[in-house]
Amino acid sequence: MATTQKDTVKVDLGGRSVAVPKGGLYDRYRMATDLDEVARDPRVSSVDFFRKLPKTRVDSPIGPTLTPNFYYRISTARLTMLAPSRAIRSRLPRELAPLEVAPGLGLISAMFFRYDVCDIDFYTEAAIGIAVKPARHGKLGFFDLVAALKNDHLDTYVLSLPVSTEIAQVRGHDGYGFPKWVTELDVDIDAHRTSARVANATGGTDLALSVATPAQTVYPSGERVSALTSYTTVDGAWHSTLNQTNVLSAGTALLPRDVRLQVGEGRMADDLRSLKPIRQIQLDVMTEGQAALHMPVPTSVQSRK
Repeated sequence: MATTQKDTVKVDLGGRSVAVPKGGLYDRYRMATDLDEVARDPRVSSVDFFRKLPKTRVDSPIGPTLTPNFYYRISTARLTMLAPSRAIRSRLPRELAPLEVAPGLGLISAMFFRYDVCDIDFYTEAAIGIAVKPARHGKLGFFDLVAALKNDHLDTYVLSLPVSTEIAQVRGHDGYGFPKWVTELDVDIDAHRTSARVANATGGTDLALSVATPAQTVYPSGERVSALTSYTTVDGAWHSTLNQTNVLSAGTALLPRDVRLQVGEGRMADDLRSLKPIRQIQLDVMTEGQAALHMPVPTSVQSRK
């Protein structure tokens, strides 16, 4: 839901004036959110996961900030597809290499996120990502591939990452180096249906998804924690960003059927087409989860010929 000007206040992020919801978590706490206050929100199952993750103050391109950024109630969907390694390599920086499931075949994903309660307030997000080998990794081992497919720890390079709010765009672009822009972006995920739509610059459809939600399995907090490492460049230097996800309710469909993926006109659609997807192989939907997004740190990335 769009907020009116009187419903927002201006905050400074690295010299940029950004509008945030008046009285929201960021307005009140500036990332130092009171966990007891969040625990009283009926949308949040528990904050135990976050009590064991102390925040630290760091300097960043968006000014001094606390890290990690806490997401107290989220839902996500990821549609994983096979794509030719040649097409993938054409979109990757030379320093990165695709994660291959077979010679000449890599993994790409269309992802959609809904962040109902988080330190920077409600927003939605979508992404086109490429699964890559870990930086400075030599020959890919079997167990690396198994771990990636199980989503225990995945490494990725993101081509496009639209968001629905200004603060998410500024923090993500200036602070993390992600290719973010603001657009109309709807994501609705429940136990029955998963749907999302990303608008393009003219209000038409860039990318849209509609599919039945896979049967969900409920997990106690802390039992299933996955990790995602993303590689970006900040001021010309390689960085890695760690995102830890506390899975609370999730399900998977292999070789999913009746997936309606509309590839329209826009930046995400262009990125997906450029990867020449061959087949949809897995749908992962998390109807409830939590996350801790750490600020990027410098990383050594091996030069490749």
